[in-house]
Amino acid sequence: MVASLLVGTWMILGPALLAPAAGSSPEGELGAPSLTTQYGPIVERIVNTALAGNEAYRKLEELCDGIGHRLSGSRQLEQAIDWAIGTMTKDGQENVRGEKVMVPVWVRGRESATMIAPRREPLVMLGLGGSVGTPPEGITAPMAVVSNEAELEQLGEAARGKIVLFNNAMPPYSPEAGSGYGTTVRFRHKGARLAAEKGAVACLIRSVTAHSLRTPHTGATSYGETTNRIPAAALTVEDAEMIARLVRRGERVEVNLMMEATTLPDAESANVVGELRGREKPEEIVVVGGHIDSWDVGQGAQDDGGGCVVAMEAINVLRKLKLTPRRTIRVVLWTNEENGLRGAKAYAATHAAALPDHVAAIESDGGIFRPLGFSLECADADRQAVAAEQLREILALLVPLGALRVDIGGSGADVSTLKSAGVVLLGHEVEGSKYFDYHHTPADTLDKIDPHELSQNVALLAAVTFILADMPDRLGTQTPPAKANLMTR
Repeated sequence: MVASLLVGTWMILGPALLAPAAGSSPEGELGAPSLTTQYGPIVERIVNTALAGNEAYRKLEELCDGIGHRLSGSRQLEQAIDWAIGTMTKDGQENVRGEKVMVPVWVRGRESATMIAPRREPLVMLGLGGSVGTPPEGITAPMAVVSNEAELEQLGEAARGKIVLFNNAMPPYSPEAGSGYGTTVRFRHKGARLAAEKGAVACLIRSVTAHSLRTPHTGATSYGETTNRIPAAALTVEDAEMIARLVRRGERVEVNLMMEATTLPDAESANVVGELRGREKPEEIVVVGGHIDSWDVGQGAQDDGGGCVVAMEAINVLRKLKLTPRRTIRVVLWTNEENGLRGAKAYAATHAAALPDHVAAIESDGGIFRPLGFSLECADADRQAVAAEQLREILALLVPLGALRVDIGGSGADVSTLKSAGVVLLGHEVEGSKYFDYHHTPADTLDKIDPHELSQNVALLAAVTFILADMPDRLGTQTPPAKANLMTR
């Protein structure tokens, strides 16, 4: 009944409820009311509006179908940056701009992998980002198969002159353990270095996914400081398993790997920034965003066009509702997350002096599926604990979006650069059982996005960012309730 009365009052008075009467304390003499009491009606309005209809899917169509994949240094990425600036400007956001970032330029070129013994068979592959190329005729060599570092060590000198395949299986997704991506991906990152140390001439990895329809998964590899750089590519799960079976049977397996991959000089790119300026403390910032770049296959719909669009549309919903929080909500679309994190590093450096005024930073980079809540971390353990309890209270208002949780630890690659400054970091979490089916593949396309789930995530980010930007105390801090002086009343 109380909630119904509050909703009715909100509908009549509108945003005026957000501002305290002149000369009064917005918290009152007994201290701040609960977040539930303050924001229940407002959250209901935000969620209902976002679910009733928003422009997120149209925006994602323009980005994915109109522009396509967006690797750093590509013409498509710069088109996407121009599109994002133009779109947020058209939506009426404030201080919309591109902030210059120099990014690496890796060009895939033509590439192929072919098994030539014991029979001839084209293999489905994708070169790993940052890999060096092969000679024009490619590299032809026998295969050696290992599943982990220990097996590579056992192989020893037998790896010399061979193409080493890391056939390391990613475990099936489970709600309790998650995807297993965090451990399996290590061979994509460092497999080429490990194989080169043993004298291998090239490195292949089993694609980092638990479910495959003969679809290869790319991603960045890293040579570190080593000068012995060998070509690196990913095979499909099916082709990696076939080679492993043949080798186990004692067959001599030979493969020709051809890659034109090359790295060009750095190019100019930009982070995209747009704001909903705060009404009382505009210098205090709540960041929300995703990364505008993607790999050069598919459309980058789940990774991370959807994350960009839900952030853009979250403040668009708030602006249309004329909801202006105390603090500023800043959308940041980072460039070069996939193969360098240059955008994240540049943002942290450019805004270093203002980072103490960054209240929170939310990254959406786990795909667009049914929302589950947030992961949370902060360098200050006490502040982290308080922030987690406050966030749980906020999420309790969002029951129409499902049971939402707060997990401690982890956030996002881009916002991680702000951790040392004491910013509370949040990772936008969604149901992840299918994400790594599409991740870094030609199958990461718009048809994999459910419009209703997209709207659910817009509603979640709009409501949460509004409260974080408007709540009387900064996230992670809490003013003790003042004692009422009843004798003077």
